Amino acid sequence: MTMRFYDALQMDPSVLKRKIAACDTRREKDYYWIAVAARSVLIVAFAIVLISLLSAVFGADNTPLAVVLFCMILSIRFVDFGYCIGDSLVALAAVLAILVFVPCAAAVVPPLLLLPLHFAAFFALLYMTAQRPEMGNGGLYSFAYIYLTGNPVLGEALVRRGLLALAGYLICGAILFAKHREQNKTTRFGALVRKFHLSSPVCLWQLRMALGVSLVLSAGQVFGVERFMWMGFACASLLSEYPYCANPTVRFRQRIVGAVAGSCAFLALYLVTPEALHSLMGPLGGLCLGFCTDYRYKTAMNCFGALMLATGIYGLRGAVILRIADTLLGVTFGLVFAAVFHRLAAARLLPSLKDE
Repeated sequence: MTMRFYDALQMDPSVLKRKIAACDTRREKDYYWIAVAARSVLIVAFAIVLISLLSAVFGADNTPLAVVLFCMILSIRFVDFGYCIGDSLVALAAVLAILVFVPCAAAVVPPLLLLPLHFAAFFALLYMTAQRPEMGNGGLYSFAYIYLTGNPVLGEALVRRGLLALAGYLICGAILFAKHREQNKTTRFGALVRKFHLSSPVCLWQLRMALGVSLVLSAGQVFGVERFMWMGFACASLLSEYPYCANPTVRFRQRIVGAVAGSCAFLALYLVTPEALHSLMGPLGGLCLGFCTDYRYKTAMNCFGALMLATGIYGLRGAVILRIADTLLGVTFGLVFAAVFHRLAAARLLPSLKDE
């Protein structure tokens, strides 16, 4: 029996594609393909409207937080934090406070304080939001932290960013309460903190990801790497694999292939299309992303929005070269770090890992 169209719109493209593969008739296949296309168009349209509105009200320099809030709104409808609603609402406020103030503090603190600042903030972020990493919160909030670290603001713009975060809290808090207030009623966040132990795969995953991303962000800032957040995204993509993956070489190769293919595709399209259409390259990537289920293709499509913004700063070829170079640096660091961390964890923290 074919599901309601509204219900189909709520599903991930991977689920819809599995349904398409299982369909017996052309009509059913077309029905689900239309759902995939409509879902992608609606998400991009919602993103344009929401981000444009928030940027107009709170300033273009706070567009990065508007992007983060858009992603949070999409996610929080389906995924909670894994504990009771009262504690979750407090945690949501803490999460937004970290996302607003820590990236800005990291832009001005002495280099020696960067690593402990990033690690403490990022680990807290993961522990509050990603008690079930398989649900994807780790990827979402790591993206948010890295993106905002690459786009800090100070002074009056920081005040506006705080006001935008407050507006975001009211929206996301209302959604969180409406969708998840009946879940995990007996689970308190304090009880989860007391259960922390490195014998837990979740805790080990959180520690590795927090330490690895903190190191790459700190290195990028200390050495003045242009667009160092792209290094952070690449590194985080390797370390975010769950269950704990001791050897993320598959994702290492996929990230490189996706970044090179996406950057080259952007370069080619940019050169052959009229200048009037260049502003549509970002939305085009977003539309195509709605059809992607393979990690390589997602990586490629994510290049479009990033390169559209960077082209205005570094020029077309400069932005493409920088995207590829930062990706190579980030995934190489992530691969080496994962190997070193696993060796230390197997020897000192979790002897059971020696057999993996």
